[in-house]
Amino acid sequence: MPFQKERSAGFLANQMARLFAKGLQQRIRPLGLAPAQFMTLLALWDEDGLSQSELVRRLDVEQATMANTLARMERDGLIVRRSNPNDGRSQSVHLTRIAAALQGPATDAARAQNGAALANFSDDEKEQFLALMRRAIAAMHDE
Repeated sequence: MPFQKERSAGFLANQMARLFAKGLQQRIRPLGLAPAQFMTLLALWDEDGLSQSELVRRLDVEQATMANTLARMERDGLIVRRSNPNDGRSQSVHLTRIAAALQGPATDAARAQNGAALANFSDDEKEQFLALMRRAIAAMHDE
């Protein structure tokens, strides 16, 4: 039987993720943000002062990728790094006023992209779709 991409969860998830990322990028670009910066800001808006290694773990990205993202964010005035008082070998990452001010507009942009992606779903379908996505993600984390 030939590969049917329309029946492949991986293919469809990848295509959906690429289209979602493209739409989000267009919506947050006017704010001066890149998708990796937005993802990092989401984690820091939830809990400011995380270490780089904690951000890597929470966002499931490579250490080098996070290092580059944080360097750009520091350059752009979105974060400052401070010595971790509990561990002199590590630094904690803190939001600046600029980053704090972006929380509303950036999360509004993400909500708009979510709305566009799920516009043709009923409320029940949205909940079911999101629940199924969470289950698939959880199954892959358990591997």
